[in-house]
Amino acid sequence: MRIFRSFQEASVINAPVVTTGTFDGVHIGHRTIIRRLKKLASEHGGESVLITFHPHPRVVLYPETAGKGLKLICSQEEKIELLRKAGLDNVIIIEFTREFSRITSEEFVKDILCGILRAKVIVVGHNHHFGFNQEGDYRKLWEWRQKYGFEAEEIPMQEVQNETVSSTRIRQALTEGYIQRANAYLDHFYLVIGTAVKDDPRLAPQVPMIRIPVTDVTKLVPAPGLYAVSCAAETYFSRGMVFIPDSTGSLPDLFLHLENYESDIPGKRMTLFFHKRLDASRLASDPAKALVTGADEMEELIF
Repeated sequence: MRIFRSFQEASVINAPVVTTGTFDGVHIGHRTIIRRLKKLASEHGGESVLITFHPHPRVVLYPETAGKGLKLICSQEEKIELLRKAGLDNVIIIEFTREFSRITSEEFVKDILCGILRAKVIVVGHNHHFGFNQEGDYRKLWEWRQKYGFEAEEIPMQEVQNETVSSTRIRQALTEGYIQRANAYLDHFYLVIGTAVKDDPRLAPQVPMIRIPVTDVTKLVPAPGLYAVSCAAETYFSRGMVFIPDSTGSLPDLFLHLENYESDIPGKRMTLFFHKRLDASRLASDPAKALVTGADEMEELIF
């Protein structure tokens, strides 16, 4: 997957089939769009393209209200990794500014999507809006398709067990600690990528403990508790448990116990895949105690 940081840089993409959006979580709805992009790209002899933005538009446009305390399912690094695994050909990450936000939807389509990128097909999700004052939508694209020479397609809203999937629903599930529900909406395991730091062994002599500091202020961390996880770092893989303390008002550290601990783990970038929240009655305020009390329950889990 290629990553571009400007539209001009991305002008080398061949016959782009394009969609736009923040794609926070890369959930089942986003993955449906990506699958359709890939199919259309194959039919047109072109490449699939996602145009996304950083920082999140709400942070720029509403810093005192909607952007204040904004929490996202994925960090930028996590989103890129999920998009790569989904098989997307290209991602264009555009710095979102107030100046950029003033581009009208027709200017965006005419000058950028068709002018610079030469898009063959523009695909949008159900009820997707774009451009200044969110005035652009699928109806507008359908009106402009012959004028500017592209095809337009809308992807229906996705459902899981008769519930409409959205990033908002996923954030709510994570905030309440319902990891399995969030995973169903995501169509993949909720993940955290961070650097492992070895903790003082005196804190948890019975269970070697590693810290994963959360450094992205916008990263949404699940509700405090004890979770069954699997962990990957380069060629390393292990089951484990993560304890998330109550860290109201500050960035949390995740306390990790690995089933297969290796001495060279500290310092590595690790990906934690969350499977299940363990029995709440076992939780303790102290990370070491929580991990010790959760050991028996971990033995009963198969994942």
